[in-house]
Amino acid sequence: MKTLYYPEDDILELIFNDKEITRETSQDWNVNVSYAADNSIVQMVILDAVTSGLIPFHSGQPKIAA
Repeated sequence: MKTLYYPEDDILELIFNDKEITRETSQDWNVNVSYAADNSIVQMVILDAVTSGLIPFHSGQPKIAA
């Protein structure tokens, strides 16, 4: 699993595997999920991750997750 955070845009990207994406759905206005042909989740993209409270960064400094 790979986690990327883009502080300038407040976007969190969770990458679960390298499979080819065959389908994408929106779970809400700020959560998009990508699936492989076998229906496994390939990645999730969360917009406004910190603003929405989905990432509890309290330091006042944006962090890049690895």
